[in-house]
Amino acid sequence: MKRVLLALAITTTVAACATATSPTGRTQRVGAVSQEQLNQMGVQAFEQAKAKTPQSTNTSQTAYVRCVANAVTRQLPSEWQANWEVALFADNSANAFALPGGKIGVNTGIFTVAKNQDQLAAVIAHEVGHVISRHHDERVTAQAGTQAGVNLLGALIGSRYGTTAGQTTGQIAGIGAQTLILLPNNRTQETEADVVGQQLMAKAGFNPEQAVSLWQNMIEANTARAPEWMSTHPNPENRISELRSRAASLMPAYQQARASGHTPKCG
Repeated sequence: MKRVLLALAITTTVAACATATSPTGRTQRVGAVSQEQLNQMGVQAFEQAKAKTPQSTNTSQTAYVRCVANAVTRQLPSEWQANWEVALFADNSANAFALPGGKIGVNTGIFTVAKNQDQLAAVIAHEVGHVISRHHDERVTAQAGTQAGVNLLGALIGSRYGTTAGQTTGQIAGIGAQTLILLPNNRTQETEADVVGQQLMAKAGFNPEQAVSLWQNMIEANTARAPEWMSTHPNPENRISELRSRAASLMPAYQQARASGHTPKCG
């Protein structure tokens, strides 16, 4: 009966999913939860972040971050236009994030690598790129399917060889799924967010070439890193090469944006 119920759970999860096309034309598996649920999850996660980490009291830096974020989000497709909430957290790590539900968080540590408004725009546009590319939806759906499969495998082994064997199999299978399924998808999403984010910053009137400078700063600040195949992020040198190549092709869009009045003056 347990095996039947787990198999039914997997079937239900797969049936609830749908195929979508990302902004770069990549086929995605999404739909394990609704967009409304994703937005609620994003809002909840953002509230937790605000409860856990104090927000910066530096009003000029906060205004600076919001100015850049607003310039970027104004260029989003209509379905993603929202009253985006932006928070600057007093945290020394060079990090930022964006969440479904229109939430953007930036750590004060980002200023150590994002030296000007264009480089900060590269960070924020990349994070927003994850949202509009439905990466959170994709990852939740992948996690749901993977976990259901791991649970079923453990139950099948357990029913045959005992509870301990089932638990061990589940743990091993979980590690394999994390390494072989979830992490490669994350690297794909990181590259896609680079593409979408660089396009977005250019449309907003930020120099796409500065995305290259940002990652050069990142490398200087983080000399130790895991091998690419064990990382959720692409190899930095490869990333810079791709960003540099795309920047050249995006310069006309950037120049057109500037000519049409998109000339951010955030700081």
